[in-house]
Amino acid sequence: MVEQAAIVRYLDHADRHIRRYISAKKKLIALLNEQKQAIIHRAVTRGLDPDVRLKPSGVEWLGEVPAHWEVKRCRYLFREVDCRSPDGSEQHLSMSQRLGLVPSHLVENRTLVSESYAGGKLCEVGDLVLNRLKAHLGVFATAEHDGVISPDYTVFRPIEPVGSVFFERILRSPACRRELRIRAKGIVEGFWRLYTDDFYDIRLPVPPLEERLAIGKHIDLALREIDGAGGRTEREIILLHEYRTRLIADVVTGKLDVREAAARLPEEAEEPEPLNEVEAGDGEDEDGEGAGGDEAGEEEVA
Repeated sequence: MVEQAAIVRYLDHADRHIRRYISAKKKLIALLNEQKQAIIHRAVTRGLDPDVRLKPSGVEWLGEVPAHWEVKRCRYLFREVDCRSPDGSEQHLSMSQRLGLVPSHLVENRTLVSESYAGGKLCEVGDLVLNRLKAHLGVFATAEHDGVISPDYTVFRPIEPVGSVFFERILRSPACRRELRIRAKGIVEGFWRLYTDDFYDIRLPVPPLEERLAIGKHIDLALREIDGAGGRTEREIILLHEYRTRLIADVVTGKLDVREAAARLPEEAEEPEPLNEVEAGDGEDEDGEGAGGDEAGEEEVA
């Protein structure tokens, strides 16, 4: 009984500290994701010049924009295309909130159930692809590959070289997603559909093309650093979970004698801690980015 009490005391002490470490690291990931969103929102609504002169955009969710930018409805930036695959032989692409629109084999832990992609929609590099039922969650992606996608998705092709990635960033931002949520139609939450005419009616900021490209590079560089820090933190969380599991196993099976260590432990007040803070899935997909973990973080495969 004395040995069992020592084991319980030691494991309780160790578990409490491990939980604190994991909770702190998850809070760090949340802060990194907030920083990502702030960087993206600032860049796509104000540009890179902190001293730029601003003007009212006339769009409530957008606020002020640089005076030399235009504000256009999506109908003047994109056109819907509906080209179908005759035999489904093209590379199949899947929509992932974390990875974007990627070859299906890159999306992990999902099984493709379709035997044939004949009749699927075709997309080209640079097209803006959205999941109609989850547009209000920011499920937009710029195609980086030619391929065939689910017929349930919508393909918008740039009318001119507009730099789809820039607009993808805006459409996935929390502010714009609130606008998309207002425009999406449906009775049951989770099945709200964004129709093409409603998408066309959305107004977006339009910087000069050269500035759009510079903003994109700036965002990519900033997010690469933040994602690197987030990735390292997520790996640390995984290692802490593994350490916790191994420690419990070694102590319970007698591989590690903790009686002396338990006797030296200080008395600690009980600190209730929500279990879901440490047992929830590690990391985010936000982006949501991430890239990943907000309400749009679910992987979509079709």
